[in-house]
Amino acid sequence: MTQDAAIALTSAAAGNGPLALEATGLSKDFKLGHGAILHAVRDVHISLYKSAVVALVGESGSGKSTVARMLAGQERPTAGTIALDGEPVDVRTGRAFRRYKSQVQYVFQDPFGSLNPVHSVGYHLARPVKLHQGRDVDVKKRVIELLEQVRLTPAAQFEPKYPHELSGGQRQRVSFARALAAEPNVLLADEPVSMLDVSIRLEMLNLLDDLRKRLHLALLYITHDIASARYFADEVLVMYGGQIVERGPAEEVTQQPAHPYTQLLIASAPDPDNLGSVLRSGNSAPRARGTGSGPAATGCPFSNRCPLADDKCRAENPALHQLTAVRAAACWRLSEAAPALANGTA
Repeated sequence: MTQDAAIALTSAAAGNGPLALEATGLSKDFKLGHGAILHAVRDVHISLYKSAVVALVGESGSGKSTVARMLAGQERPTAGTIALDGEPVDVRTGRAFRRYKSQVQYVFQDPFGSLNPVHSVGYHLARPVKLHQGRDVDVKKRVIELLEQVRLTPAAQFEPKYPHELSGGQRQRVSFARALAAEPNVLLADEPVSMLDVSIRLEMLNLLDDLRKRLHLALLYITHDIASARYFADEVLVMYGGQIVERGPAEEVTQQPAHPYTQLLIASAPDPDNLGSVLRSGNSAPRARGTGSGPAATGCPFSNRCPLADDKCRAENPALHQLTAVRAAACWRLSEAAPALANGTA
């Protein structure tokens, strides 16, 4: 049974449109040798809805990108299922993979590393147009439309350029355009602004938001920056040690976090709107004890860093506990970490 199977949780993104992509009980193990196994992702449930943004938030090594690669068909899950428009996904053949990739596209973190330096912008866009849209399409016209769609104008000037002739923001726009060339329903954006100058990050998020609305895309936004998730997403899933430790509407999770790990993320996030001010008005954010630098081997994965952890936390891994119709958190000490939520008085 998956964590979400035991609770009647409603996604905060469900009201935007129909369900596009759903992963249930998704897990991924890696063999390290000498019999050791790394449980990179454990029992993750994600539902992506058209015209909605779901943010997967967590620090480096939490398993976010592994989830994205499984959803993109680049990693085979150890356990769990993925369904696209309600149909189970099986990408073991080349034809099935191509059909799936026409609907689910992945935007990488590094725009320069994901573009071939020996090919022009026009080539990078023409190739997926030919691959996914057939022979009848006017490739030249479609490439121009894609460049205009991501606001690289005048498009005719950008088409012959090479990646090294573009700025970081322009290269990421090309990456967005290449993903859109397949005319997907689902876009997986893995830290799409983390390698860009701070001055243009908001501009790029606004572009993604505009594309999501105009094209009715189901968007998974992967980030370590919970402040941008609050600004950009409908629902936030907080990930630590390969599993979801808290989930709910972006505004609620960032203004009244329940899990101690989420509270620490909020407390460390610079935000001009005093993100997490609720912590200072009653729910003081705990400080990590520093007894461990990564997930605990047993019990709650956050137990060796959590200031509230007790023997039960170190021995047993909590499942998600439903707090409201749209919120849940996996913590044995919710009555101390978030008393108002745990007692239903928030």
